[in-house]
Amino acid sequence: MTRTIIVGGVAGGMSTATRLRRNDESREIVIFERSGYVSFANCGLPYHIGEVIPERSSLLLQTPESLRARFNIDVHVRHEVLSIDPAARSVVVRDLESGEDKVWTYDDLVLAPGARPNTPPIPGIERGFALRTVEDLDRIKERVDALAGEHHPDNDAAVVIGGGFIGVEVAENLARRGLDITLVEAAPQIMTQLDPEMAARVRRTMEEHGIHVLTDTLVTEIGEDSVTARTAAAEGRPETEHTIHADIVITAIGVTPDSHLAIDAGLKHDARGFIVIDEYCRTSDPHIYALGDAVTKRDFITDAPVPLPLAQNANRHGRIVADVLAGREVTTQPVLGTAIIGIFDTVAATTGWTETRLRSKGRPYRAIHSHPINHAGYYPGAEGMTLKLLVDPNTDAILGAQGVGGQGVDKRIDVIATAITGGITASALADLELAYAPQFGAAKDPVALLGMINENRATGDEAVQWHELQQLMADGVPLIDVRTPGETKTDPMPGAVNYSLDEMRENIDEIRNLAKDGKVIVTCRVGQRGHVAARLLRSHGITAANLDGGYLTWADGRLALDYMANPTKRAGKH
Repeated sequence: MTRTIIVGGVAGGMSTATRLRRNDESREIVIFERSGYVSFANCGLPYHIGEVIPERSSLLLQTPESLRARFNIDVHVRHEVLSIDPAARSVVVRDLESGEDKVWTYDDLVLAPGARPNTPPIPGIERGFALRTVEDLDRIKERVDALAGEHHPDNDAAVVIGGGFIGVEVAENLARRGLDITLVEAAPQIMTQLDPEMAARVRRTMEEHGIHVLTDTLVTEIGEDSVTARTAAAEGRPETEHTIHADIVITAIGVTPDSHLAIDAGLKHDARGFIVIDEYCRTSDPHIYALGDAVTKRDFITDAPVPLPLAQNANRHGRIVADVLAGREVTTQPVLGTAIIGIFDTVAATTGWTETRLRSKGRPYRAIHSHPINHAGYYPGAEGMTLKLLVDPNTDAILGAQGVGGQGVDKRIDVIATAITGGITASALADLELAYAPQFGAAKDPVALLGMINENRATGDEAVQWHELQQLMADGVPLIDVRTPGETKTDPMPGAVNYSLDEMRENIDEIRNLAKDGKVIVTCRVGQRGHVAARLLRSHGITAANLDGGYLTWADGRLALDYMANPTKRAGKH
């Protein structure tokens, strides 16, 4: 009987095992899982801390007994694989309960060990709680329950170290339990998976719900009931040290591939420790496969290996490994990094590359911001959102997209991710026939509008980005605000000259006299009136560029810059 041993369960390992059984009833399938739980919803762990998911049992998907009964899979929890001998095709496994070691042979070996939390050399780091396993969840939940039950608001405080997806989710759920939360992030912004003007919206939501966010700040020590942190000095501000009361500290500082087994066995790996695999998820040993957080994936733009610890990729690659083992000709596909987070009443989602990443790599791009509503405005419950599309100006290929807002952000990013995968160009988004009824969308869907804006840009419309405006105005190019006087009074743009859109024709000569070298920048609230104004001015011989995304994008950008200049700034609670 052919034996396949799988090291690690959860997403990648379990997907491999169950698909492999469906492919091959006669194969012996053995799983070794170091923790006590082989199949659980790790993405749901933060929400049990916040009691959004009230029952712990809801997160436990399969047990060794259920897997044996349904799939005839031999599962050993609390068993750690200590070493691999590729020549002998064997592994040494320790029963963590008894301490006994045993050698198991295999025909094929699948490594799905995942990743382990980063533990930088911070004094007292051992006092922090990481969240990766059910056992981690139980320890954190026990402590949080005790704190939430004490009802001492001045003492019930938590510090979360790390402002990525996990850190933000944990901070939200701790806040839901009534704790006073401080989130500390070493980078100049939280959520570096988003561009600064998009991430600023997430931070503002967190602060409005009472979470104190410190960016550009390094934790230097974790004490018994406090955290010491230092905010970096920058132009106009000195270095600042903080002592933050902390009854519990959660560390979410990223992860490191748990690849020591592969490295010790002589399998090929990169400088960061990720296991190198081919398009079949096969390692440098033809009888050993690897997947999940311990391996890199292929980037959809460059085809270069990239780390991407996302559950959907682990699940998909587990299925592919099982099919390859069954003799099917299937391969992995390049990945986009599509991800989403909900933080209180705000949703943030991303797919593909960010503008920050494109600029750092020197790649040309076209950026488009829009501020549509999720469905017809006349139907009750309409909510606004901000969408950002990044496009290759030479090929019209979609390079990435981001969305922040309320309902409807998820499906717009999913549509764009699908378009990227299918090779649909940015302009062709305008031709997508998407479901429409007033309660679900608009006759011009937000995705289609992005395509229309891009089509205009590709055929000659000029645009200015929020981060370019200040320098252009300093160089003497005037900014014409075409909103109504009431709008400009409520939300002014410094230095702008106001001519409402409906008054522009009668003031063409004045605008022409304002123009520097025949050029002006126009703006409105979201960019639509600015587009009309720019077209009108160009018909009168005035070169006009529209401020991309209008006042709202500019305001988000200014908020991002304000956070970077004042990384300890704190907004008030609701």
